[in-house]
Amino acid sequence: MPRTRVTASAHGTTGTFEGVTLTEILRKAGATMGGQLRGKAMATYVLVTAKDGYRVIFALPELDPDFSDASQRIILADTVDGKPLPDPQGPLRIVVPQEKKPARWIRMVESIEVVKVP
Repeated sequence: MPRTRVTASAHGTTGTFEGVTLTEILRKAGATMGGQLRGKAMATYVLVTAKDGYRVIFALPELDPDFSDASQRIILADTVDGKPLPDPQGPLRIVVPQEKKPARWIRMVESIEVVKVP
């Protein structure tokens, strides 16, 4: 899968993170994206769960480049500054560089689910 690099800061530390965009992962998994994302599908969200039980959500449209330019900067990172993510951040971490607070920079990612609201 194509890799992306973003430089971002959180908690007073800046790093260059590398990984795959969450958009690309969702496409590969068959999530409804692009021109098909309309109607009831607009109520779909992505639930990311960490090993420690922490969970965050993203509305599917915010991860679709047809709706948001920021979607291409949200990545599932596996390295920072050219090295594997250290414990307790890795092995995978969501990085959302455009957000003012890093509350959705979920570390120790264990699962990513696409949930359709009934």
